Amino acid sequence: MFKRVFAGLSLTAMAAAGLLLTPLSGAAKPAAPAAPAPVLAFPGAQGWAAVTPGGRGGRIIKVTTLAGDGPGSLREAINASGPRIIVFEVGGVIDLDTKTLVVKESFVTIAGQTAPSPGITIIRGGMDVSAHDVVMQHIRIRSGEAGRPKKSGWEEDSFSTQGGAWNVIVDHCTLTWATDENMSASGPRFTGKTPDEWRAGASHAVTFSNNIVAEGLAWSTHFKIEHSKGSLIHDNTSDILIIGNLYAHNYERSPLFKGGVRGVIVNNLIYDPGQRALHYNLMAEEWAGHEYQLGQMVAVGNVLRAGPSTPDQLAFLEIGGYGDLEFYGRDNIAVDRIGRPLPMFGRYTTSPAKIIVVKKPPLWPLGLAPLAAVDVQQSVLAKAGARPWDRDYDDVRLIADVAEGRGQIIDSEDAIHGYPHPKPTSRPFNPDDWNLFDMTPRRPDVLDAGAKAKGT
Repeated sequence: MFKRVFAGLSLTAMAAAGLLLTPLSGAAKPAAPAAPAPVLAFPGAQGWAAVTPGGRGGRIIKVTTLAGDGPGSLREAINASGPRIIVFEVGGVIDLDTKTLVVKESFVTIAGQTAPSPGITIIRGGMDVSAHDVVMQHIRIRSGEAGRPKKSGWEEDSFSTQGGAWNVIVDHCTLTWATDENMSASGPRFTGKTPDEWRAGASHAVTFSNNIVAEGLAWSTHFKIEHSKGSLIHDNTSDILIIGNLYAHNYERSPLFKGGVRGVIVNNLIYDPGQRALHYNLMAEEWAGHEYQLGQMVAVGNVLRAGPSTPDQLAFLEIGGYGDLEFYGRDNIAVDRIGRPLPMFGRYTTSPAKIIVVKKPPLWPLGLAPLAAVDVQQSVLAKAGARPWDRDYDDVRLIADVAEGRGQIIDSEDAIHGYPHPKPTSRPFNPDDWNLFDMTPRRPDVLDAGAKAKGT
């Protein structure tokens, strides 16, 4: 519990917050030994999941093929048991052939930064995580229509947590072209009998940081047809941090908090949303027989910019459904296409559901220090997505369009150019190049060397 609560908080900050005990009076007493600083998953890890070890200390498993399954595949590495660090000796496209990758075994780090250029891009499928203590970095997942007919029921998230997944970090990944959500935290609404049990049974302690979450497919293969969605944060998910992400060209859910969700949204750039950007919705039809729970949303230092797909009337945060939302907001910017302010609040319901504005954050990951909103666009465009030192064509295209106010919501990956087909590459993994403790490079030139991989 200590590790989760005090993730990322320095001893100085703890003392300032009154969290370190000192004598009240009397003679000086010997100073107690300093408590060790919390051990982060990697430098800069934040949120309630920041101290997950992932696969630290486990065996190294090398991905040696771009095949969707079989010996040496990413699927085989994910299905292995026990603590493990997954590294890559190949670069290129992994075609899942509509068979979702499912992470069921806990204590795993998926280190896409170790792949030779052009890195790893997963197509025609997505990834679900129903385990705990999972870290994934520098992976691209571009699900797409997979050749399926419109309205055929191919409903694939690019990434989603499932069940009671916890201590999960998705950092510096690119998650696009989903036919359901691009990046979500999900699970059952009501596991157990009490609200505390509901929250324990849903995804919790999740961090989504520095990702590109973009171009969800609108009129595509989802049975409901329109389904260009950014992030669905499912009912009763708690302790979720969404920070430093680029949301672009999603019709709605950038993000959506469902009923009873408790989470923090910080320093995200939201560009060209469709009918909604941030929204909250507890649906009475889904909560029948259960007591409504108060949602909690903290939004600090975010930027919303309208684009070609954005209607004239759009609010930063809108409420629907029937449950109330406790909201704390500070230093958020919302503007239309020529920089005029947009309203902070709106609603798409005639029910009595209301946004309850509070003066203090109802929750906040200790040690989190947000950027000022005026600095967010530059920071996000420089850092977000997989392998910012080695971006692929579509990430470069997307970021250029966001910077210049171009682009739009799309119906298919074919509206761009179809799935990518880079030339496969290979390079032996050298453990001496990496700090295996947190999978950071030992030397600055390690990442650059990835661009010199051998073509296969």
